[in-house]
Amino acid sequence: MNEMKAMFSKKTLIKLIRSNMVPLLFFVICLGGVVASKLSFLYIVNEIVNRLDRNLFLVLSLIIPVVAGMGLNFALVIGAMAGQIGLIAIKVWNIGGILGLFLAMLISVPFALVFGYATGILLNKTKGKEMITSLILGFFAMGLYQLVFLLFVGTIIPIKNPEIVLPGGIGLKNAIDLSLIQYALDNLLSINIVGVRIPVASFILIGLLCLFTKFILKTKIGQDFRAVGQDMHVAEVAGIDVDRTRLVAITISTLLAAWGQIIFLQNIGTLQTYSSHEQVGMFAVAAILVGGASVTKATISNAIIGTILFHTLFIVSPNAGKNLFGDPQIGEFFRSFVAYGVIALSLALHAIQKNFDANIRAESAE
Repeated sequence: MNEMKAMFSKKTLIKLIRSNMVPLLFFVICLGGVVASKLSFLYIVNEIVNRLDRNLFLVLSLIIPVVAGMGLNFALVIGAMAGQIGLIAIKVWNIGGILGLFLAMLISVPFALVFGYATGILLNKTKGKEMITSLILGFFAMGLYQLVFLLFVGTIIPIKNPEIVLPGGIGLKNAIDLSLIQYALDNLLSINIVGVRIPVASFILIGLLCLFTKFILKTKIGQDFRAVGQDMHVAEVAGIDVDRTRLVAITISTLLAAWGQIIFLQNIGTLQTYSSHEQVGMFAVAAILVGGASVTKATISNAIIGTILFHTLFIVSPNAGKNLFGDPQIGEFFRSFVAYGVIALSLALHAIQKNFDANIRAESAE
């Protein structure tokens, strides 16, 4: 009996390690980085809290499309553009503070809904290839975005504000100061616990998104998401409108990404007009994968754990590179490597796990 218990415990432990291979690997790397960086614990905790504040909303916006079987939504960049349109609008009208922040969110809604709907239609035409399609679609959307704000502003769109328009009167400047809303949400309600500043209002908003995600997945449309994610053909036979369900999932994700980008930029305080949105999808996808998510499974805990681990690595790697190799630039290179490498590693491990599970099922059937 004891031997059976020991074998069962061993199998459970192996299964647990195998299913959490990516988070465990990055926990070890982060631990090594923290030790090598020699940064104070208080500084690291403050930085982690700050990065959770500005990045977690974006990472959480990835969950619903994964549940709906659409994979990791690299088209978050399109939602981020919708959020930036709202920020540009309040800058033109010079409306700041918390009112300006929520007005930017409100303005972004119609753009995000239209962009999400259009994205969903295209992804429905490319079932099974959603991730690569959303990635390329993001690049295409960036071209259109640059066309509008470099050429149409000052010609078709009458914006004359010299603070944000290029000297020639056509096109927006590369950097736009957002000091009028900087920390508008973070400072709305914050507390200091043993030297760690916690932006309570921001985390309340993030908490509401977590509750919304849990709630919607328990509703009829949430059950439809799961059914479509598990098997589109079976879902269709069961009477579920597969295309409509997928369309709703990607539209919600795009809207959440727009709001997430606004939260991100109010913390940064500067809008890099043509580049702030570029890495949004890549970094959010990398973060949730580090947390143990895959192209078919993602949870709130994956998003939180992944954001903590991924950004801890970002915080400590420059100093770790400097202390280990005498060059902080090595740490910067490592950060870029991690962002792309974790996606490849996670997808490879997911494929290995999928094949392993398939072999076990085949052996059991025999």
